Amino acid sequence: MLTANDLFVRSESTTRLVVHARLIAQLGECFTRIAPANLGAQARVANYRPETETVVIHANNGAIAAKIRQINQRLQNGFVKMGMQCNQIEVKVQPIQNPAQSMTSDKKSISRHSARSLLACADAMPPGAPLALALRALLARASIRERESAALDETAKS
Repeated sequence: MLTANDLFVRSESTTRLVVHARLIAQLGECFTRIAPANLGAQARVANYRPETETVVIHANNGAIAAKIRQINQRLQNGFVKMGMQCNQIEVKVQPIQNPAQSMTSDKKSISRHSARSLLACADAMPPGAPLALALRALLARASIRERESAALDETAKS
């Protein structure tokens, strides 16, 4: 039975890709052994450029990137001692994407007058129109400002 690795190794371009991926994984292991524990958890080896022997490291934030730049020579020496070719280390700030992290914003409020206008607009559209559905969803999520709406109602009556 063929494994995924066997399938990758069958073509020349994927062979180069697999070799490069393994090298990056080895550099990542070296980095976690060389770097202080708190930095190793906040940064990772992202790439290796063999033509310039450059290791690219992504840090979660600017403070971690600055600290890695401070220990740059120590990291280079550590890579070389472990048998890796490294003449330069490039550090970039690249936070880890967390899909579980919510990107919701604060609930926005609208006036009662605006809510009525949006509802009237949605009612004027054909049933099932995407914009009408979106307006109704917006109204369902929004909080309606009572104070301003009361003042608007008084103004509308006069």
